[in-house]
Amino acid sequence: MIDQYERTDRSAVGFAMDYPHGLSSGRHSHPKAQLVYAISGLMRLETADALFLLPPTMALFLPANMMHCISMQGDVAMREVFIDRTMAVALASQPRVLTVNPLLRELILAICEEPVDWPMDGRCPHLIALLLDEIARAKTLMTRLPQLREPRLSRIAQAVIENPADPRTLDDWAEVCGASARTLARLFLQDTGLTFGQWRLQARLNAAFALLMTDGEIARIAQRVGFSSQSALGVAFRRTFGLTPAQARTLHLAPSK
Repeated sequence: MIDQYERTDRSAVGFAMDYPHGLSSGRHSHPKAQLVYAISGLMRLETADALFLLPPTMALFLPANMMHCISMQGDVAMREVFIDRTMAVALASQPRVLTVNPLLRELILAICEEPVDWPMDGRCPHLIALLLDEIARAKTLMTRLPQLREPRLSRIAQAVIENPADPRTLDDWAEVCGASARTLARLFLQDTGLTFGQWRLQARLNAAFALLMTDGEIARIAQRVGFSSQSALGVAFRRTFGLTPAQARTLHLAPSK
């Protein structure tokens, strides 16, 4: 089914599909760039270098031919746009998380309503031109969670992902990993562009978001992922994802369009 979207000679085409909770696409790539978006549900998209969580407040621009895997957290209503690589080059050379304002959302939905072979003299060329302009103007969100390859950092990362509330500092980890805290701090910044604290905060927020899809008790979730209080989780969550934990719990609801 997806072949027709990849083979079309149109500059961009919309793709709409609903997926059940727990479904995974498996690792794959597309010859076209993608704007990956869902109007309900939460998508977990993983590349070789990073992990992204995509609620309905965000979209991910993914360059052509980039290997990735998408898994669904809750039922997901995906609305995606495939973009010809020659047009996409100017937008970004790496995955880019974007804020989705009302105009961008409606443009995505409108393009998804058009056929794959939309008429050249119709409205689609105008919609696509405006879509590309909105993508270029959209605010980029630094919500990616970089994958860690350095063996000592990978050990730390795995422990944090398995138990986000793990309170150990880099001084504590220095004894475990056989490297000084200063060395680990330097490696974290070198490998990810983030400090250990920044990386762990994003990992904790990602874990909280996933739990919100199955567990409605926000105070319990805050404790499970390492926040001192429900309010502390709420402040960090809203700053990062653009919605409150309470709003995140409703992402499984039926899409409005």
